[in-house]
Amino acid sequence: QRVIDSYLDDNGNIKTYKMNDFNIDKINSGKVLLRLYKIVKDDKYKKAAFILREQLDNHPRTKEGGFWHKKRYPWQMWLDGIYMGSAFYAEFSNVFNQPDGFDDVAKQILLIDTHTRDPKTGLRYHGWDESNQQKWADPETGCSPNFWGRGMGWYAMALVDILDYFPENHDKRQNILFILNDLIKSVVKYQDKNSGLWYQVVDQGNRDGNYLEASASSMFVYAIAKAVNKKYIEPQYWKYAEKGFDGLIEHLIEVEENGLINLTQVCSVAGLGGDPYRDGSYEYYLSEPVIANDLKGVGPFIMAGIQIDKGANIQ
Repeated sequence: QRVIDSYLDDNGNIKTYKMNDFNIDKINSGKVLLRLYKIVKDDKYKKAAFILREQLDNHPRTKEGGFWHKKRYPWQMWLDGIYMGSAFYAEFSNVFNQPDGFDDVAKQILLIDTHTRDPKTGLRYHGWDESNQQKWADPETGCSPNFWGRGMGWYAMALVDILDYFPENHDKRQNILFILNDLIKSVVKYQDKNSGLWYQVVDQGNRDGNYLEASASSMFVYAIAKAVNKKYIEPQYWKYAEKGFDGLIEHLIEVEENGLINLTQVCSVAGLGGDPYRDGSYEYYLSEPVIANDLKGVGPFIMAGIQIDKGANIQ
């Protein structure tokens, strides 16, 4: 609460936040506002959440109604955007009883899934450019050329989290459940048989330079374990989550002499376009720094551990 309060004034205005940037990444932290409001009932958290919700009302969209990833990435939807924007959108719609929001959340999921799903592998491409103007975009599909682990990890986590708030009687809930099942069934086919982990470029584990990546592996473990715990997918998928978590502990956790614990082999950052230009190639995804303890790895690792612990008590 102290950290969040340091970013807010009494009217709920968020320091450093610029709505007109229309950056979907800026929405995700709003989930903390919703949870604080539910606990302490301070209106400044509600006001701040409504400011972020207002961004979604004005956020640029594709012609079909999908949120652009950012204003500076026009006509593009990225997998990570579903976690960054739509997970908050679903929880907000639940907390403040705005059922129309669920229609829009479902639209975001169905649009990106339609455009990024590869029919051969069942995996999802990192991004899609409706305009087909980006150099990384396939001239026919508009998709980026590779299956980035963390991109699919964000997407998988978004699906299981959105279902927490999505009405049981909504006519698109079954569509979201189908997409989640389809994604998990595809992802587990590419789990490394020896380590239980997943590669940075998911389907190319045998290529030189590829590596077992901690954040994607943690995200997949979280999504699979939670999907089993919530009965969104059959219980036989538990073995993939359990093997993945064991693999993280065995292969990517290092303990120093003083007892400090490090999560290694986390991709620092990855994206598409921009300057310098990121072309979505295999070589690009392997060129980004690999570091320890990046929070995009540590957070999902902790979340995965919680779901594994819950599931161990259920199994």
